[in-house]
Amino acid sequence: MFKEDFPLLRNQICYLDSAASAQKPEPILRCMDQFYRTTYANVHRGQCAIATRATDLYEQARHTVADFIHARPKNIIFTKGATESINLVASGYREVLKPGDEVLVSMAEHHADFVPWQQVCLRTGAIFKVFNVLSDGQFDLNDFRSKLSPRTKMVAVTQLSNVLGIVNPIREIADLSHQFGARILVDGAQGIAHLPVDVAELDCDYYAFSGHKLYGPTGIGILYGKTEALEQLPPYQFGGDMIKTVSIEKTEMADIPARFEAGTTPFVEAIGLAEAIRYISHIGMRSICEHERKLTDLLLDELHKIPNMEIVGDCREKQGLISFNVKGIHPTDLAFVLSKEHICVRVGHHCAMPIHHFFNHDVSLRVSFGLYNDESDVNIFMESLKKALLLLGEG
Repeated sequence: MFKEDFPLLRNQICYLDSAASAQKPEPILRCMDQFYRTTYANVHRGQCAIATRATDLYEQARHTVADFIHARPKNIIFTKGATESINLVASGYREVLKPGDEVLVSMAEHHADFVPWQQVCLRTGAIFKVFNVLSDGQFDLNDFRSKLSPRTKMVAVTQLSNVLGIVNPIREIADLSHQFGARILVDGAQGIAHLPVDVAELDCDYYAFSGHKLYGPTGIGILYGKTEALEQLPPYQFGGDMIKTVSIEKTEMADIPARFEAGTTPFVEAIGLAEAIRYISHIGMRSICEHERKLTDLLLDELHKIPNMEIVGDCREKQGLISFNVKGIHPTDLAFVLSKEHICVRVGHHCAMPIHHFFNHDVSLRVSFGLYNDESDVNIFMESLKKALLLLGEG
């Protein structure tokens, strides 16, 4: 499916690591190359033709992102990635949280949505609370409800776990959080690439994602925030382009979104991300979602036939990725053998140690799909996996 649009995949590589970073199609490469060759100038305030054009394309990119997630352009902040987006909010909450306040996160969070809140709590005296998942990896909503309280100021959860591949009930969590006056931040780093996203429908206060998992460039990310949620935050960084006036006595900050975009922004990358969004919008996120779901189901069925197979969070409702181990064989050894067959997978804790420890694993092997994968990739992977298991002493 669309494999020919991706130059690297023309080299007979079976790429199954899109959860780490997706490959880039030709239109994005051409778009960014053309911009660098014909229109490169820093955005905002430049009066020459190319600077004006660059600024127009940058602000058009903001509109493209906003339309994609059903938001308003002024609520879209450009960052360098989902990690910075989350840290921008967490940094602001260092001035919001007080001793005795609570932050509630899930056991399944990526470190980028776990550690910032843990550290902010340590520095403010707020209480860092973690709610559990069930034995199949789904959120334990009973545990969540029991830990939610009027002291909860922030709930930070992943939309789609980068280890479990499970789509979480964000709207239900948002509704429960708002009943207690808490805000909710959603880590959409995986969700944005595998699911249609409507931030109004999710009713999240903040939504963070990266461009590079969405077939766009590295070095670009998005923070969406409701107007009142963004206005609650102080500026994350200080510098050029985020101020209205500066004098010796005081500085007046710019309105959102500018107040959160200090310095030279990743404007070329923003333009590349907008092109990536146009590319996948032409295909249709619902079509991509259905296609990847079929591949995930197919792979899950095949993996269940392997003796001593341990799926991390063995829930049937997975989307786009599966993590697993085979008893008696280290996943690094498996990945090494697979790499000899030109199969790209990921091994490690996937920046999510707590959920691995919850399932009594240190690491796992992860297979993740993109819109360019098809059934032949699943077949190639399974064939090579069986060969690797025979070579390493299983099967």
